[in-house]
Amino acid sequence: MKIAVAGKGGVGKTLVAAGLAWSFANRGFRTIAVDADPTPNLGVSLGLTIREASTILPISENAALIESKTRTGFPGVYSLTFSVDDIIRDYTVSTPSGARLLVMGTVKAMGSGCSCAANTVLRTLIRHLIVDRDEALVLDMEAGLEHLGRGTAEGVDVMLVVTDANAKSLETARTIIRMARESGVPNILLAGNRSGSEHEISIVTKFAQDTKSRLIGTIPFDPAVMKAGITADPVMELEGTPAMNTIEQMVEILISGREKFGSRNEKSAGGESG
Repeated sequence: MKIAVAGKGGVGKTLVAAGLAWSFANRGFRTIAVDADPTPNLGVSLGLTIREASTILPISENAALIESKTRTGFPGVYSLTFSVDDIIRDYTVSTPSGARLLVMGTVKAMGSGCSCAANTVLRTLIRHLIVDRDEALVLDMEAGLEHLGRGTAEGVDVMLVVTDANAKSLETARTIIRMARESGVPNILLAGNRSGSEHEISIVTKFAQDTKSRLIGTIPFDPAVMKAGITADPVMELEGTPAMNTIEQMVEILISGREKFGSRNEKSAGGESG
């Protein structure tokens, strides 16, 4: 199953992405977690130390790798055809969560200093992960859908949009939902986060109805999550807490609904690790 997790910065999408990745791996799925956020911190949530996570060079910033994939020998001309299996083999990092981590970095807009060659490598890599491979895949994305061209978006099984009851978060979520539909994502689900009251739950529930999105869960405000953020504890340390229990329930819904939500390749199921 291929799941892209998106939402406004600060709504807790990295917590959700890490929780999903750990839960899939804990159930025996071969799992790759991709950090595609401009400020990558998924590794710490998956159990790497801050020091370990800080040493990982994002693919988007690996100039030598990008050149090796795209160079043609002609100035200003780069190759559009290259393999990326070796990138996944050589640059994914094992984490204590059981999921392997790939810090991809972000596709940058024209004029922002990122070369066309780097963008080409990232888009080829993400398409390969989504379309051609059979692991469970969780992408922690930035608010936009810059990584997903139309053909790639159609390969994502689920776009999981994370929001809280804040009006600005909901507006960002509305935009993501619209973009995902326009890009051909087949299943758009909504997760409410940090729900501290019935009123906040009702706001997110009404938003789901207004945007014709399925609300897959409302994660309660949980002091344990706040503490983990301060102490840099991984999601595994949150097992049994109200927040992580809700995320695990979301995973059960996704797994039980695989026929509806996708999972085109069942080889990623338990017992085929490696």
